[in-house]
Amino acid sequence: MILLDTHAWIWMVSSPEMLSHKARQAVTAAIDASEVHLSAISAWEVAVLHKRGRLDLTMGVRDWIARSEELPFLHVVPVNTQIAIDSVELPGPLHDDPADRIIIATARFLNATLVTKDEKILKYPKVKTLW
Repeated sequence: MILLDTHAWIWMVSSPEMLSHKARQAVTAAIDASEVHLSAISAWEVAVLHKRGRLDLTMGVRDWIARSEELPFLHVVPVNTQIAIDSVELPGPLHDDPADRIIIATARFLNATLVTKDEKILKYPKVKTLW
């Protein structure tokens, strides 16, 4: 089971060649097993990036996200109270980006491997990562 970081989700959908070879293999295996997960906070991140002009999409942001949600192998994980609290109480040193903290807490909640290129997250020893 994998959880996609926001950029990994964007790349999986629109530019899979941007994923590392190892990440592409993991995503392909997870697609086959219907075990690709995404934190709902990633939809917020995509909407923010699009609104700020930092992310070009081939359609409106609502439609782009809706099309992703229609993928039969992709499971959007809501931010429940446990994930919200865990994101604040993550052990050890970690930066304060709330979206990253929620994504990490979601991966830990699911016991999933987090697919990310983010160096800060890759160095955080309290979550399983892959790139």
